[in-house]
Amino acid sequence: MPRHSQGRSVENLIIFVLAIYVGYHVVWTVTPALHTPLMAVTNAISAIVIVGAMLAAALTEGGLGKTMGVLAVALAAVNIFGGFLVTRRMLEMFRKKDKKS
Repeated sequence: MPRHSQGRSVENLIIFVLAIYVGYHVVWTVTPALHTPLMAVTNAISAIVIVGAMLAAALTEGGLGKTMGVLAVALAAVNIFGGFLVTRRMLEMFRKKDKKS
């Protein structure tokens, strides 16, 4: 029996809501000492997203699809580089400062 698109949309919506719920509880239960590694893992996930955006942009044939793919790649790149900059600044806060005489 073929699946109807409405049933598929409801399944996708349920998965999306569950992912939001689990993600919220995972992030808010992280101790402050683990925030920097969590940021690094988030940047790694963004790197995977940019690969998917590049594949989607390359495989579409329509003009709108290509434009949206290029926009997705650009936004994912900004997210990755911004995330690495924030992580670097967070790590600099933990460095010991040199005392000047």
